[in-house]
Amino acid sequence: MILSSLMAPKRVMLAAFFFIFSLEFYSAKTETWVKGGYWYSRSELPGLGINSALYTHLHCAFADVNSTSYELSLLESDEKKFSTFTDTVKQKNPSVVTLLSIGGGDANYSTFSSMVSNSSFRKSFIDSSIKTARVYGFQGLDLCWGSANSSSDMYNMGTLFEEWRAAIELEAGNSSQAKLILTAAVRFQPGLDSRSFPVEAMERYLDWANVLAYDYYTPQRYNFTSAQAALYDPTSNVNTDYGIRAWISRGLSANKMVLGLPFYGYAWTLANPAENGIGAPATGPALRTGGAINYKDIRDYVLEYGADVKYNATYVVNYCTVGSTWICFDDVEVVRIKVAYAKEKKLLGYIAWEIPYDDNWMLSQAAAQEGNNDGRNKRRLSAIVLSTSAAAILLLGCFLIYYFWIRKLKSKANEGSKKRINDPSAAGDFNSNAPNLITYNFHDIEAATDRFSFENKLGEGGYGPVYKALLPNGQEVAVKKLSKTSTQGYEEFRNEVMLTAKLQHVNTERVVGTYGYIPPEYVKRGIYSTKSDVYSFGVLLLQIISGNRVSLFYGLEENLSLLDYAYELWKEDKGTEFMDPSLDDMNSSCKLIKCLQIALLCVQENPNDRPSMLEVSSMLKNETFEIMSPKKPAFSIQADGDKETICTFNDTTISEVVGR
Repeated sequence: MILSSLMAPKRVMLAAFFFIFSLEFYSAKTETWVKGGYWYSRSELPGLGINSALYTHLHCAFADVNSTSYELSLLESDEKKFSTFTDTVKQKNPSVVTLLSIGGGDANYSTFSSMVSNSSFRKSFIDSSIKTARVYGFQGLDLCWGSANSSSDMYNMGTLFEEWRAAIELEAGNSSQAKLILTAAVRFQPGLDSRSFPVEAMERYLDWANVLAYDYYTPQRYNFTSAQAALYDPTSNVNTDYGIRAWISRGLSANKMVLGLPFYGYAWTLANPAENGIGAPATGPALRTGGAINYKDIRDYVLEYGADVKYNATYVVNYCTVGSTWICFDDVEVVRIKVAYAKEKKLLGYIAWEIPYDDNWMLSQAAAQEGNNDGRNKRRLSAIVLSTSAAAILLLGCFLIYYFWIRKLKSKANEGSKKRINDPSAAGDFNSNAPNLITYNFHDIEAATDRFSFENKLGEGGYGPVYKALLPNGQEVAVKKLSKTSTQGYEEFRNEVMLTAKLQHVNTERVVGTYGYIPPEYVKRGIYSTKSDVYSFGVLLLQIISGNRVSLFYGLEENLSLLDYAYELWKEDKGTEFMDPSLDDMNSSCKLIKCLQIALLCVQENPNDRPSMLEVSSMLKNETFEIMSPKKPAFSIQADGDKETICTFNDTTISEVVGR
C-alpha cells in the first residue's frame, strides 16, 4: 500500500510532464514558415555553393518528361547534380527539405498536355516521379508547368493532382518513409483569359502552391506601367495583391500559398532618355535578350555606372537609369516588404527564383531575417501562452498529488473503528516519520499563544482555530488547535501536521519554495490552496512579459519589488515601460498590457480577490472578456494611506500592508 501511494504522485507528475512536452512539440510543429528557393541545375552556382542555412525548402529544377514513355527524364549532364543535391545542401543545413521540380520554362507543351490527358500516361509519370524522388533522396515533388493554356489542360491537371496524391499516400503506407510533399508552381492569378486553374483540386491535394507573382509585362507593348513586378497598383488588376485575393476568393486557402520572389529584374531601352520615369515609353529590351537580368548583374551594373537607384511605393520596386537603359528590380528593402506582405496575408511563406541570381546572399538574408524576426516574436508570445499553460498544469498536478494522497490516507483511517477517530493515542509518534521535526510540549505552546488568547487568533479552519505564537527562541509561528467540535479526527490532523513538516527543510527552518513565489496566506498562516497556485502563476507571468527577475529591486530609487514596480507603472498608464522590448504583440490576440493586468489580478493580497485559473485562461484567450482592475499586490511596500507592518514566519520576513 505504501509503494502504491508513492507511485501515484509519480504517475501524475509524469503525465503532467508529457502533456507539457506535447504542447511544446505541437507548437514547434505548427510554426513552419516556408523559406524556399529554386536552384536551376544549369546555373553557374554549383549545389555546394548554396547557403542552404537561409532556407527551409529548396527546389532542384528541372526534371523533364519523356515524350514517348511519359516517365520522368533527366539529362545526362543533370543526373549527377540531381543525385547529389540533397546530400550536398544538407551539409550546411541538415533540416532543409528538398523537392524535385518538374517542367519549367523549357518544358515541351505537347508532351505535358498529352501526359495529363491520358490515365495510363499519368500513371507512368506519377510512378516514375515518386521512384526518382526516393532514389535521389528528395522529400517532395513540384510541378512547374507554366505553359498550360487551355481549359482541358487545367482540368486534367486537377485530375493529375488527385491521382498523384493518392499514389503518394499509398507509397508511404507501404513503406517506412514519410509522405512526399506535393507542390505546384502557378500564375499570379487563378484565371487568365479562358484558362482557370483547378483550385478545388489544388486545395485538396497539394501541400501548397508557389504563386509566381512577377513578370507582369506585355512584350508587344513594352509598357512600363505593366512591366513591373507590382505588389500594389490601384490602376490595374495586374499586381500581386489582386492575384492573392483572387486565389483566396476562388477557394485556395492563404496558408496553401507561398509567395514567389524574383531575384532578377528587367532592362529596357528608353525611347527618350529624358523621359525615364515609370510608364515612360520603351523601344525594346536592353543588355539581355528578353530584357531579363539577374540581381547580381544588376548590382554590378549599378555600382559600375554609379546609377541613382529610386524606389516606387506604388509598384514596390526599385529602378534606375543609365543613359537610355532603364532597369527595374527588387532590392533588399523591397524583398523585406514583400515578405512582410506574405506574413500580413497569412501566407505559408515565400520562394525565390532563382537563388544563384542573388548577390552574396543579400536578398536571401533579408527575406530570412524578415521571416525570422516575426517568428521569434510569435514564438515568444506563444511561449507566454505555453509557459503559462504549462505552469498551470504543473501546479494543478501538484494539487492533485496532494488531494489524492490525503484522500487515500483518509480512506485508510476510515477502515479503523469509530473510537479511533477521536482517540488521541491514534496520533502516534510524530517524530517516527519526521526525524528532523522540532516538537514543543503543550505548556510551551500555551505560553507562546498567551493561553490561546483571542487577541492571538488568526483565523479558523476545518480542524479548529489558528493562533499566532511567539516561541521562546523568538520565532513567530502559526499554531493549529484541534477543536472538540471538529468533524475531522486525530488521524487526519496528524496527516496534515506531517505534510506541513515535510514542507520544511531539514536545515536553509524556512518555508520550502522559491522566494518571491510564495503567497502571503501561506507565509503567514500556512494555508495553501488553488489560489496559492494562482499567485505563483501571476509572479511567473510578470517575469515573462518583463524579462526581469523577481529577486531584484526596480524603480527610480530601486526600492520597488517586481510586483510593486508593475503595479505602479500600470496605475500610471505606463505599462509599456514594464515590457521586455524584444516582445511584439501587434499580430497576437494575447496583448501584453492585458497579460500585465491579469498578472496583477493574480498577485493580489486577498486570495478571494484573485481569479481562478479557469478565469485566467478565459481572460487570456477571449478578447471580449471583462477584466477587473487589480488592487495593490501582496507584500506591497507602497503606503498610499495604508500602514506597513512586518510579518515573519519560519525566519522569512515579508512586508504586508493592512488598512489603518
